[in-house]
Amino acid sequence: MNHGRPVVDPRDVGLCADRLGRIDRHFTKYIDKGLLTGYQLVIARDGKVAFTTSQGLADREANRPVADDTIWRIFSMTKPITSVAAMILWEEGRFELHDPVAKFIPEFAETKVWRGGTWVKPLLEPMSERMEMWHLFTHTAGLTYGFMYQHPVDELYRKAGMEWGFPRDLDLAGFCTLLARQPLLFQPGAEWNYSVSLDVLGRVVEVISGQRLGDFMRERIFEPLGMSDTAFWCPEDRAERMSALYTAAPGTLAATRADAADRGVYHQPNLDGGGGGLVSTTGDYVRFAEMLRNRGELDGRRILSSRTVEYMASNHLPGNVDLTAFGRPLFAETSYDGVGFGLGMSVTLDPVAAKVPGSVGDFGWGGAASTWFMVDPVEDLTLTFMTQLMPSSTHPLRSQLKQMVHQALVD
Repeated sequence: MNHGRPVVDPRDVGLCADRLGRIDRHFTKYIDKGLLTGYQLVIARDGKVAFTTSQGLADREANRPVADDTIWRIFSMTKPITSVAAMILWEEGRFELHDPVAKFIPEFAETKVWRGGTWVKPLLEPMSERMEMWHLFTHTAGLTYGFMYQHPVDELYRKAGMEWGFPRDLDLAGFCTLLARQPLLFQPGAEWNYSVSLDVLGRVVEVISGQRLGDFMRERIFEPLGMSDTAFWCPEDRAERMSALYTAAPGTLAATRADAADRGVYHQPNLDGGGGGLVSTTGDYVRFAEMLRNRGELDGRRILSSRTVEYMASNHLPGNVDLTAFGRPLFAETSYDGVGFGLGMSVTLDPVAAKVPGSVGDFGWGGAASTWFMVDPVEDLTLTFMTQLMPSSTHPLRSQLKQMVHQALVD
């Protein structure tokens, strides 16, 4: 696997090999029951890889096993990368977190806010608080997702062609123009709601840099870190390495091929979706996670200042509250109790309240196909998990992973 990290005996970094063995004994049960087709996991501590496992099939129908070079759809694990891209520009003084989003995307100056009514006859009001850059990073801008099915604004997104993605004929500028015409769910900064805000942030990166988002990421993140298989699409010469996508069948939850949800991955898209468009390998993402663990630098290539990474991994929710206190009780790629939110990633505030072991200040994010990564600065540990099952809420994979990694720490 091309993660470029030293590989050590688990005992050398305070992990118990026997206890690590419990991870596969537990998670292969999902494969045996037909609930997952396969998965890949890398655990690193002190910058050294102590545990790697590849189980099951990347493509069940082709009988192709999970391999070191398997390419996975990482969906919302794109978001932390987009946040890092934006913070590279922030470090250059190109924007401030209190800057209005309309400074870079003027259409958002006129966006209205939902007050009541129905999706057919909505009652709207002007923004009383301007939408600022920090709102995009933290999902507090008042934006949402069309797939939520919880509010008339969701319906307006779907009617505009934004249920699971983007209207196929739009570039990122056109998408943001369309989005700015839809009402906000609430006044900016008033609540937390999982949303397309990182896609909007990706457009800001384009406006400031003058580059397409994928080109900026390649030049400023992927090439410096050696993330050679991470991109917004999978070219033909790598197609045989691409994992198949599965969804949980209603009732049985059996992993069922979901080719219909996979359109376009083999062709360069019209827009680079900063909220969920990348594909990557486990090894590539380990390098990204290790850069964050190492406070902005990996193998002599500095992406961000150490202080910037610490700032990103701080809780930016007003009053230092958790998502339960500030968020709407809707779907997100994280639990809510004892969890705050930084600049593009969740942050653990209280592992006891979360009822999942962890460290105060550990951070990370997941994707729609049940992928997940975590950085624990206290334990000096990273965890990178890849599989391809939608939706990510089907099984408690992330909480179980965290539980089973922590029980293997013995130093």
